[in-house]
Formats: sequence, C-alpha cells, structure tokens
Amino acid sequence: MDYHILREIADSWVLLLMFVFFLGIVLWAFRPGSRKVYRDTAEIPFRHEDKPASDNRLAKGAK
Repeated sequence: MDYHILREIADSWVLLLMFVFFLGIVLWAFRPGSRKVYRDTAEIPFRHEDKPASDNRLAKGAK
C-alpha cells in the first residue's frame, strides 16, 4: 500500500468512522446485560473441575 493512500484515509472522515465503530464495540462489550454471558463463558474451563464429563454426555454433544 502506498503511503499517500494511507495518509488520505487518516486525513478523511474514515478515521472518524473507524473511531466511532471502535467506540460502539467497546460500549457493546461493556453493556449492562452482558455480564452474565461473559461470566458463563469465563467459567467454561472449570465446569468439570471435580470430575471429567461422562462419556454419555460427550457422545450426545450436550452443552
């Protein structure tokens, strides 16, 4: 890519649009209703901490 093309992008409204898009993603990730989803996802490695999942459960493809 040419430096002049990148410079035109940085000097234009595209930079502002990318910043607004980034801000939107950050706000979406930290929205009030997402805490339960992220907590559940973070606990996936510890679900079978006491014993491994049974073969029947793995064979059925259950969650």
